[in-house]
Amino acid sequence: MFNFKSDIQFINYFRLFNFVSLILILISVGFIFFKGLNFGVDFKGGTLIELRVENTEIGIGDVRQSFIEMNLGDVNVKKFGKGNDYLIKFEQTDKNKEDFIENIKTQLSRNLTGNFSFRRVENVGPKVSGELLKSGLIAIVLSLSAMLIYIWIRFEWQFSLGAIIALIHDVIITIGFFSILEFEINLSIVAALLTIVGYSMNDTVVIFDRVRENLKKYSSKSINEISNLSINETLSRTIITSLTTLLALLSIFFFGGKILHGFSFAMILGVVFGTYSSIFIANPILIKLKVNQKSVLKGE
Repeated sequence: MFNFKSDIQFINYFRLFNFVSLILILISVGFIFFKGLNFGVDFKGGTLIELRVENTEIGIGDVRQSFIEMNLGDVNVKKFGKGNDYLIKFEQTDKNKEDFIENIKTQLSRNLTGNFSFRRVENVGPKVSGELLKSGLIAIVLSLSAMLIYIWIRFEWQFSLGAIIALIHDVIITIGFFSILEFEINLSIVAALLTIVGYSMNDTVVIFDRVRENLKKYSSKSINEISNLSINETLSRTIITSLTTLLALLSIFFFGGKILHGFSFAMILGVVFGTYSSIFIANPILIKLKVNQKSVLKGE
């Protein structure tokens, strides 16, 4: 079994990494507010088509021009999967026509030479997309609230504050990366964010539980020493969990196809920052709030 004893002085790096986290949060918030997010069809409304063209001589410019000539509103075309696969998103202007997609196929056959097929078609109206966005935000807020209540009951209020700040830190930076890289935000990303919340909380609780045990065990040690000791004692478990999870997620990212890129990328960020925040965000807060043996015993 992989196990080792370490004596890394994590407390010496708390201030440095807190500064790094502050910079990352400010950058993320700035991009989110000023650049915005690339909402997918799930949240923005419209039509998404996954198109496969058999004629390899047809390029992305030909496909884009063909859809622009149909007057479908704002059109976005990008490569998807294989070289002759394309993902087309556009504002749907004729949503009440039952033969809307058939008309698109007919017009496309006039502009493109060779066979083609629609491998996937998704259609979301603006009202439904608005409800989905609202439901997604509510799900994230409720999950954060539930975690806060759990930690409040399980530990003392200082631990609750540290855990919830670490969670918010992870979610903001992950969303910030999606804004910077212009990755699409859809329902699968909301699912990834909810999973990140659970993963980050699990890692934080493991360390907090050891901090609590050590506070009772070593009455003469300060919270700085206890925090450092607890992180080192749980470090092997943290490394094993993070690495095995990352191996699975990296496999999905590189071999799962374009459709899973956003989800797996969000999860990879969540694992990395979830592990990071459990050590360098949650624990420094306990030190700042001067948690001691007396406060822990009082909470029992």
